[in-house]
Amino acid sequence: MSPPSTTLLTTAARAVNATKLYGQGDSAVRALDGVSVEFARGAFTAIMGPSGSGKSTLLHCLAGLDTLTSGEVYIADTPISGMSDNDLTLLRRDRLGFVFQTYNLVPTLTAAENIELPLRLAGRRADPAWFETVVGAVGLARRLRHTPAELSGGQQQRVAAARALITRPEILFADEPTGALDSRSGAELLAFLRRAADEFGQTIVMVTHDPLAAARADRVVFLADGRIVDDMIRPGADGILDAMKKLGG
Repeated sequence: MSPPSTTLLTTAARAVNATKLYGQGDSAVRALDGVSVEFARGAFTAIMGPSGSGKSTLLHCLAGLDTLTSGEVYIADTPISGMSDNDLTLLRRDRLGFVFQTYNLVPTLTAAENIELPLRLAGRRADPAWFETVVGAVGLARRLRHTPAELSGGQQQRVAAARALITRPEILFADEPTGALDSRSGAELLAFLRRAADEFGQTIVMVTHDPLAAARADRVVFLADGRIVDDMIRPGADGILDAMKKLGG
């Protein structure tokens, strides 16, 4: 048996000639226009671009939340285009984690119960040591018995982030995770994501419009009109802002 290719060992997700059309005929909107990009395992990557550039569409297609019109998406070496709804559900449950701008917490459950929910739905139990590690990373050890209504917005978002990590996903997808947070809460969440990459080896792909948020990432990919137009390694907030100005974002 031949060994796995280097690409499969080092790439957590990739899109190959990804094209996404909304609508038909002359009125069709090309949200993604032949995008090919790889996301390194264990890296924190930010996706940026002006409104309507296709950044959220790319993330949703990578995560199996939306389907491509043509092209292919791979999670490691698994092609997800053409998967059945059931197989996609299992892929998202077992291999991926998600943090969105809305927290999507169950209001009748405590913070601890919300964090453990994905495992319970899968018929599994949380590893106590990993649960303690994740809860410690988000700084919620003293709030585990509180319901969402008893938590601040920033605390609720950190519960959502812990819930996404409790299953030890191959990739954590985050779509504008700080968009509804104040600056302090947003900074705390970004510090947690940075720590998840540095200490846990977590692969993170995050869509954001905020240069300060993107500056926490190892790499920033820029989209415009459904195409990748720039790709920077640790450019810093000023470099990101300059790039966005050139794109009109």
